[in-house]
Amino acid sequence: MAFTRDVCVSGGSLDCPAPLWHGYRTEWPVRGRMSRVWDFRLLGGLEVVRDGEVVPVPAPKQRVVLGSLLLTPGRVVPAGELVDRLWGEAPPDGARATLRNYVMRLRRALGDTGADLIVTRPEGYLAAVDENQVDLHQFQRSMRRAREFADSGDLDQAGALIETSLGLWRGDPLLDLPSDKLHAEVVPVLVERRLAALELRFDLDLRRGLHQELVGELGELVIAHPLRERFWAQRMLALYRSGRQAEALEEYRALSQVLAEELGIDPSEPVRQLHQQILAGDPKLTLPDKYSATPQHGAPPVPRQLPAAPTWFAGREEELTQLTAAMDDETGMAVIALVGAGGIGKTCLALHWAHRNLHRFPDGQLFVDLRGFSPDGQPMCSATAVRGFLDALGVAAARVPTDPHAGEALLRSLLATRRMLLVLDNAADTAQLVPLLPGGSSCTVLVTSRDQLIGLAAGHNARRLPVEVLTGSEGRTLLASRLGRERVSAEPAAVAQLLLHCAGLPLALTIVAGRAQEHADCPLATVAEELRDATNRLGVLDEGDPAASVRAVLSWSVADLTTDQLTVLSLLALAPGADISLSAAAALTGLPPAQARRCLRTLERVSLLRQQVYGRYRMHDLIRLYAAEQPLQPQQRDEALLRLVEHYTHTAFAADRVLNPHRDPITAVAPADSNDLVDRHTAMTWFEQEHQHLLAAQQLAARQGWHELVWQLAWATDTFHQQRGLRHEELATWLAGATSAQHLGDTAAESTACRFLGSAHARLGSHAEAVTHLGRALALAVQAGDPRLQAHAHHSLAIAEEICGDDHLAREHAVRALEMFQQHGPAVYQARSLSEVGWLSARLGEYDRARSACEDALELFQRHNHRAGQADTQDSLGFIAHSTGRYDDAVHHYEQALGLCRALGFTYGEAQTLERLGHTHTALGNHERARTAWRQAVELYQAQQRSRQVDIVQRELDQLEAVTAVPEPRG
Repeated sequence: MAFTRDVCVSGGSLDCPAPLWHGYRTEWPVRGRMSRVWDFRLLGGLEVVRDGEVVPVPAPKQRVVLGSLLLTPGRVVPAGELVDRLWGEAPPDGARATLRNYVMRLRRALGDTGADLIVTRPEGYLAAVDENQVDLHQFQRSMRRAREFADSGDLDQAGALIETSLGLWRGDPLLDLPSDKLHAEVVPVLVERRLAALELRFDLDLRRGLHQELVGELGELVIAHPLRERFWAQRMLALYRSGRQAEALEEYRALSQVLAEELGIDPSEPVRQLHQQILAGDPKLTLPDKYSATPQHGAPPVPRQLPAAPTWFAGREEELTQLTAAMDDETGMAVIALVGAGGIGKTCLALHWAHRNLHRFPDGQLFVDLRGFSPDGQPMCSATAVRGFLDALGVAAARVPTDPHAGEALLRSLLATRRMLLVLDNAADTAQLVPLLPGGSSCTVLVTSRDQLIGLAAGHNARRLPVEVLTGSEGRTLLASRLGRERVSAEPAAVAQLLLHCAGLPLALTIVAGRAQEHADCPLATVAEELRDATNRLGVLDEGDPAASVRAVLSWSVADLTTDQLTVLSLLALAPGADISLSAAAALTGLPPAQARRCLRTLERVSLLRQQVYGRYRMHDLIRLYAAEQPLQPQQRDEALLRLVEHYTHTAFAADRVLNPHRDPITAVAPADSNDLVDRHTAMTWFEQEHQHLLAAQQLAARQGWHELVWQLAWATDTFHQQRGLRHEELATWLAGATSAQHLGDTAAESTACRFLGSAHARLGSHAEAVTHLGRALALAVQAGDPRLQAHAHHSLAIAEEICGDDHLAREHAVRALEMFQQHGPAVYQARSLSEVGWLSARLGEYDRARSACEDALELFQRHNHRAGQADTQDSLGFIAHSTGRYDDAVHHYEQALGLCRALGFTYGEAQTLERLGHTHTALGNHERARTAWRQAVELYQAQQRSRQVDIVQRELDQLEAVTAVPEPRG
């Protein structure tokens, strides 16, 4: 493609959010090594520059990989997509293995930090590069800023940014990347954006009166791009303003001929209209700036009612972008509602956006505080707001209709053709807003409310944009804007505490910043310390002014709640955990589910609750503190919390019975309505959603002295903990469970708790503690005269001794457990002990005895449909087959075990089987399958925090990579 200037452009980054300028560099720290200054260039041939020196990447395929990753830095590019870009529709055999070798060589080419720049993820690879280090993304961000300046009327700044953006281009994009896929799909997008940037630059130059300088350049571009009508139109206008009307008309005839011959169409309507204006000598064409016209004498007033833009504003870039996009997406009148809790910053966001976009509304802006949530609790009457708007639009008092409906109609008539912004702040509900909505399509309405305004969205096509708390970085920026970056940087720990205690609420952060600003000599650590005490935090966040008091602002949100609704809000503040489900909320409040749902909806509607995940209700930390201050009787509080803990315990018991139906149940737990827990998937999903709440409920029960519930919760969560490999959580719950069981004086319960506690210690490698607790469990079982409990204790001791490495002692305990279960236990426990005897025999090298025991165990497990036991035994049979050289049989058994583990969600056992399967594939020479199995095992071990196993398997992977590395095929 021919370039007509030294600095040419495209529209660049594929969805890049922000822009910079040419020459910007970022210090990118790499895992403790000396920082490097990196610069990556795609707008031309691929170039990599480190510390000012070019780093060669000579291999064509490596350049394709690097270029593909740099298109979306920081995001994973799937391996399949990279294979497609490298080889298209006909990849070679072993393409993914070859891709890994390309990545390995690419890292080497990039030097000592290559492994940190190109990161492997399970699904593919990513470039750990800041977007500001890639010229393509610098270009895109710079162009976005240029358009913002252009829209605001700052033509010089916009022009300078565009020139800088064009200077990033060195030639055709991705020039030396040999990929048909990239050149077919990505390059055309970049070329189009470059041309769009050129068009914008020419528009700005024409508005600045630089028409004569553009004639020649545009002449070259219409030759290079004969079907691009905008270049033709810009050249026509430039010629006309240069006093060359005849040549401008000739350009139109030339364009018409090209379009007719090439496409069989006429020029577009805007170009035809420009042609008519040139023919008529329209004086409007002589204006260099369409915004320079002044209002005519006698024109109606242009209201400018917006309050001042907020002085302190930080972040919210995503919300600002969504606001602009929501307005641009509407073909008719745009109604956009910012909804959220009190103090969340809705009004500040609305005013900040409005002031940034004044140029969009040349006919003025109207503003009204509707007082939907205010100290006096009296929302403004809609008729009053209408009257205020009519006054602002110049309607004489004598002409204002007395009938409210007639006043609304007059307002709609006056707004029908005007391009205006209406900011309707602090709305109470949809009914208050409807009379204020324009009837035409030219206006934009921006609403703020604590009410969710569902009716406005349903009945008036409003776009609802929830306003959430500030992120940590946004909160830090807000504090820095008030207090100065040096003061904030000097006390990072104190700032972190301030952000934590204010929980992202802009009002709270503003109060804290104002106090610290007033007392410049006061350390931020002192302010943070004042906020540490949750019981006094709202008092600290109170400046005596209702508008600067979190407690006062929140009080306006609850002013219209009924007594019962306020009680429910107070009870919800007591619930442990970050959020709560409907069924748990019903148990806590003692309400039927339907009534509880209605109450939760009311609280959600006024932004006191929110559903971040559907069906789960969350309360902001400061709202929780405010709600907890509302009066409750101690008995009412304790009864509610007891209902909630019982609900979690009963439901966990029912879910556990679905996961492990063969387990000996405990009888002290009351029955639960488990209609929703119909299968293993729903039971496991429930545990995953409620896991943190179950832990918190057990801690609450321990504080309250509800010992029976404490140990029952430990029992009910044990299967989930084991199958998910949550060993630390398993230990913590049984530490509490064993302590509570001892308080109960129930020997059987204490034996059970000590046994599970000992097993948890064993799985974490704490052998001494494991043997101590398991020995006590056995002694208590003997004291209770319960042979089944004794058999369980022997079985657990077998596993503990095996983990310690004493396989002989472990097998003695396993044999003893088997003998006792054969006399006193059900068949599945006999099968479990048989499987353990078989496994330990295999570890001792007695493979015939091991195989016989495991095959007998497998038959029993299959007969009783005990899939977890089948998985464990198939894994043992795989180990036996591998150890005796029957590798194909081993693969079969391991794959059977994996299928069962995955169906059960038993990730703990799945990881171990994958590790052993990798060894068998290696023995068979199936290196790629071994690599896949070990990588999956590492991922599971990492999730389970089993660091020792991670190291072992990672060493196996490293050795395999060294053995199987192959030279890169020639370009």
